Order: sequence, then C-alpha cells, then structure tokens
Amino acid sequence: QVQLVESGGGSVQAGGSLRLSCAASGRTFSGYTMGWFRQAPGKEREFVAGIRWSGAITRYADSVKGRFTISRDNAKNTVSLQMNSLEPEDTAVYYCAADTNGWRLSNGRNAYYYWGQGTQVTVSS
Repeated sequence: QVQLVESGGGSVQAGGSLRLSCAASGRTFSGYTMGWFRQAPGKEREFVAGIRWSGAITRYADSVKGRFTISRDNAKNTVSLQMNSLEPEDTAVYYCAADTNGWRLSNGRNAYYYWGQGTQVTVSS
C-alpha cells in the first residue's frame, strides 16, 4: 500500500512560479514511475509530467514543456513539480500518482494505480 500526499499548491499571478511536492509512504517508492496530473473544472483529468523509477527519463505534456520540471528523490520518497511561467490555463487541481511499473512512462490515467488527494493551483491574470 502506498499513500501519496501533495503539498505546495496555492494562488499566484500569471508569470509566477510554484513548486509542488508529493510525499510517498512505502518501501517500494523507488521502483515506481511517478506522475503529475491535473484537472480543471469541467474538464478531464490530464497528464502533466512523469518520471521513471531512476529519474533518468521524464515525459511532459506539450502544454507544459519548457515551463515545468519534474524531479524525484528516492532517498526521501518525494517527487516534485517545479512550475514556472504559470498561465491562467494552468489553474487546476494537481494530483500526484504512482505507476507500479517503474519501466513504463505512460501519459494515461489507467496506468497509475495510486493517487493523492490533490492540491489546488490557481493562476490569476
């Protein structure tokens, strides 16, 4: 069993930055692929970024490439999402998720088994 707890959300003006963190419980965190998803009101939950078990391979949605950076610290069981140049369109609830297959880096929700409760990010213009 893995529990994921997000933190770092908040309100920021367009052009600003936020850093989200996700703390994971469980001994097998280092073997999992980790992902960040987001869901805006009235929209489907969408993939934002993912990172394979070693941290060497990452993947981003086109909408955030060059602005967001995902990273992980397996010693601390944490994964982070640095978000720069934020836009109002980035407003959403952000979720941390874990895929037990650390060799896969999927952008599909169904690949991820464990989910956090989410943290709100609001970007004002």
